Amino acid sequence: MAAPMRRAWLGLLRAARSYHAPPPRRRPGGVYRPDPDDPLAPAWQLEPAYEAKLYGRHGSASGVDPARLWPSPEKLQELEAEEREWFPGLREMEAALDEKEQEEERQRVEREKLIAANMAKMPQMIEDWRREKAARKEKEREDKARRQRLLAEAQERFGHKVDHRSAKFQELVQEMEKKQRKELKLKKKQLKEEAKKKAAAAAADPEPVPVSAGAAEPA
Repeated sequence: MAAPMRRAWLGLLRAARSYHAPPPRRRPGGVYRPDPDDPLAPAWQLEPAYEAKLYGRHGSASGVDPARLWPSPEKLQELEAEEREWFPGLREMEAALDEKEQEEERQRVEREKLIAANMAKMPQMIEDWRREKAARKEKEREDKARRQRLLAEAQERFGHKVDHRSAKFQELVQEMEKKQRKELKLKKKQLKEEAKKKAAAAAADPEPVPVSAGAAEPA
């Protein structure tokens, strides 16, 4: 089976080597040039690309002036601008890479400065955190002690164990808080009155002016 298949492949290769494509058919009457005044002429045959195709296929026999195939100054400027945008030169690429590297370096320096500043603040931040933690624990202890006092007072008042979630306990809490605010307000008022009395006493009885040793006694 292998030998017949090999002979068949060799035959196909020989046939492919001996094949030569026929040249393109030439239209009778020379090269076809579309009439620009003909409304039925396809639009793509009236473009410069079609004339370039004709000149590339038939050469001078196409009747196309090769000078017309060059782009106009406006088109050339447009092509140059497009080339600069999509295919920048070596210097432009180097400048863009330098700018990118400088921006990355600037970001790296700023990031390192931020890290250094945060590290410098770290001891104070830890100290603040510890202080806040201690303050929270102290407040929790005070709240727990206050709750125990309130429960003891409620048990003493009502004569039985009271749940701290009950309405009676909440009423007792509000009553005691109101009482504490009243006592604190009264204490502040007393301190203020005492300060006023001391100031009035100091103004009514000024300290005597000391007599210097060199001053003469009155006769």
